[in-house]
This record gives sequence, C-alpha cells and structure tokens, in this order.
Amino acid sequence: MSIDLLLGLQWGDEGKGKIVDVLTTNYDIIARFQGGPNAGHTLKFDGFSHVLHTIPSGIFHPTALNLIGNGVVIDPVIFQTEIEKLAPFNIDFPNKLLISKKAHLILPTHRLLDAASEASKGKAKIGSTLKGIGPTYMDKTGRNGIRVGDILLPDWKERYENLKTKHLKMLDFYEGKIEFELSILEDAFFSAIDELKKLPFVDSEHLLHTALKEGKKVLAEGAQGSLLDIDFGTYPFVTSSTTTAAGACTGLGIAPNTIGEVFGIFKAYATRVGSGPFPTELFDEAGETMGRVGMEFGATTGRSRRCGWIDLVALKYAIRVNGVTQLMMMKGDVLSGFETIKVCTSYKTTEGSIEHLPFSIEPEHVTAEYIELAGWKEDLTAMTAEDQFPKEFNDYIAYLEKELETPIKIVSVGPDRKQTIFR
Repeated sequence: MSIDLLLGLQWGDEGKGKIVDVLTTNYDIIARFQGGPNAGHTLKFDGFSHVLHTIPSGIFHPTALNLIGNGVVIDPVIFQTEIEKLAPFNIDFPNKLLISKKAHLILPTHRLLDAASEASKGKAKIGSTLKGIGPTYMDKTGRNGIRVGDILLPDWKERYENLKTKHLKMLDFYEGKIEFELSILEDAFFSAIDELKKLPFVDSEHLLHTALKEGKKVLAEGAQGSLLDIDFGTYPFVTSSTTTAAGACTGLGIAPNTIGEVFGIFKAYATRVGSGPFPTELFDEAGETMGRVGMEFGATTGRSRRCGWIDLVALKYAIRVNGVTQLMMMKGDVLSGFETIKVCTSYKTTEGSIEHLPFSIEPEHVTAEYIELAGWKEDLTAMTAEDQFPKEFNDYIAYLEKELETPIKIVSVGPDRKQTIFR
C-alpha cells in the first residue's frame, strides 16, 4: 500500500481542509506532516463552519485516525482551545487523535521572539502570523527544541527553564522592547500541557509503517502552500517548514517509494496573505470583487488576502517540484460574472519572455504576461455535476488541464462539503 499526499500549490489558503474532509471516507489515517497553528483549514458542512489549526481535517469522520506528525510544531494553548471548540461534537479525542512524540512544542517565549523579530524589521517585515513558528523551527534545527515526548521526562521543567533563559537573553538584543507578562503566559502554557498529556503520544513513524504493512490507507495532509516552502518558495517571504512533497517524508518518517498519488490543490485565481512578491496581484475592481465574493480573509489571522489572476508559471513550477498526479481546482464559482478571465502564461524580464519561475519574482525583475479567455455569468454554486457547467467554464478547465499537463479531478463550486464535483 502507499501513502497519498495532499498539498497546496500556491501561497496557501487553497482549500486543503475541505478536500481532506471530503476524501477522508477513503482513508484509515489522516496525517498532518508540517507547519503549526499558522495554518487555518476551514471545513463547512451541516450548517457549521469549523477552522482547524493543528488538528488534521479528518477529525469529524468516525472511522479515521488522525495523526499529528513529527514535522508539526504544536502550541499547547492554541491546541487546547481548538479541542474545546470541538466539544459540542462529541469527538472521542483519546481514540481518534494521536500525537508524535517527536513533534516540537511552541513555548510562550517563541511567540515573544517572533513578535520582537517582526517588529524590528519595520517595512521589511515578512508578514509573520506571530504564532512563534519560525523561532520554534530555528530551535529544532539548532538542536535546542523541546519535543512532545520530553514532557514525560522527569527533568522536562529544567529543559524548559534552560530554553526560556536563552530566549529571554535573545529578546534583549532586539530594538523596541515588546511588553509582556511571562508569568501569565506560562500559567496558560503549563495548564495546556496538562491537557495535552490526556492524548496518546506515539512513535508515529512506527505507527505508519505498521499501518502500511497491514494494508491501511493513509492520506498525508499538508499546510500552507508550495510557494511558501522554505527552500522552493518566494524566499524570504515563506514559512519555516517544507511545504512540498518532500516534507511528507521528513515530517512523517515515510520513504519516497511509499508515496502514491500526489493531489495538488489550487484556486481558479490566486491569493496571498502577508508580504512578498505576487506578479499577478490586482489593485482594481476585479481584485476587490475576488476578495469580496471569495470571502478572502485569513482563517488564522483574519487579514485580507491579496487577490490576482491565476499564474501558470508558478503553478507549473509547483506541480513539477511536487510530482503532482491529480489536480483539484477550488473557487471557480468566485469568477462567475467576469466578462473575460486572464491567465498569466509567462513573465517578461530584461532578458525576454520566460515560462519558468526564476530566482526572483520581485516586480523589478518580472512582469506578468497574460492571455484572455471568455468568462461566464452563470452561478455555479448550486450545480451538482460537470454537465451542468457553462461552456466557458468547461473551456477554462480544459485549457488549464492542457497547459498544466495534469488532470483536474475535482472542481469545488462552494465552501460546503457537498459543493464538490468529481470529474
């Protein structure tokens, strides 16, 4: 048996949570492999809207196990709040949710370091969610981090104090001191640690290897998007983890030859939260319409998302880097009403037109070049089958499939679980 991957192909916010929720009935285990509470996966069904930050998006299905892998970083306080918000749904968390002992913990001082670092950058800030993600991954690679399994050890408080002391010394180096009451933050942190201990901690790589031997089906759930990858994203305006397919191997302890299908999710247009280059960004009525109709606000931060036309240069790049085998297009319904739809097919540079993603896509280096396709006016949100789509929408899908050389197997026409059409 193999492990299938589900990844975002843009700058995040593509709708991964919805599709994981839709696909969970086909899998025995849903395994989140990277990122932390900077993620916001929104699920809508039965009249409810749920935003998950750390918990995998298969949690509402009674038959699937949900695993938080070693590549994830966990804020116990945010995690506890997430669990409490799901209390009305009577989820059997001790038997449904497993946590890797090797996952790293976000300490209160990690969040303080994140805030101080971002504040010190002024206009050069990267748009951090201020959740302490970057400093936690820095401690992980610096071999100073505290892992979930460590809180079961008798000297874990000593380890905490040593790392806290290091962080407080680091805070002294930043200009423009930030105000904080560490004792209040710590009270909440240690209370949340006690709640965290009520869930099963596992050797997650062993669990997955055993599951595969037993013939169980696993879906690895990514967070953020490929263009935010620490290596292959629009650096330095990226996240601190590996958001591409390679991250599933390091974030779950699985071998490359165990990977089966790679599902790539993208929007019918493009969005970005925070700072960083965005070649197809719109500053006109079209961009405003996309944001308003698409309800483009960050599920984690609440910030407005920047909107623009779809970028095939960046999308082809993400497909190649990830080895995507199937595509899923989200939010086609948002483009209903546009007379024409623009598609970026290449970048204009000082050396001519290019169709590959270069080292820098800052506006001084590249300008998006477009073709135009006919738009459609029909409301897609009530459609339940592909044969109900207007011709222009089907033409748009066919054009993208041809250019991307990858089949589009799912088309989403609204946020609800039911508004998902298989092709």
